[in-house]
Amino acid sequence: MNLTISGHHLDVTPAIREYVQNKLERITRHFDQVIDSHVILCIDNLTEKDKRQQAEINLRVAGKIVHVTSAAHDLYAAIDMLMDRLDRQVQKYKQMLQNHSHTALKRMANEPTEGGEAAATA
Repeated sequence: MNLTISGHHLDVTPAIREYVQNKLERITRHFDQVIDSHVILCIDNLTEKDKRQQAEINLRVAGKIVHVTSAAHDLYAAIDMLMDRLDRQVQKYKQMLQNHSHTALKRMANEPTEGGEAAATA
């Protein structure tokens, strides 16, 4: 998996980089078809009182791009919320992929019954 971490109005320190990498390991444990991910960390200085730390990620998996954004007063809290949301979305996507392996409704309607006759359609 290719990982890109960038910061807007923020220097990405090795501690932050390692924290994000450790959190992303949880995602790759649940779903191993991750192609690449791009994490953007930024600080918005709205007012002196309202400093907002924001984290967003674009995760490219087989067949889809998952985009998640979170904001908090602390950057580590924003990263934690981001990874929780991302984990839920990836599990939902994985479940959707697994549920598509059921038989089609048309085939179920045309299957023969116990008596050897075709099922009657209404």
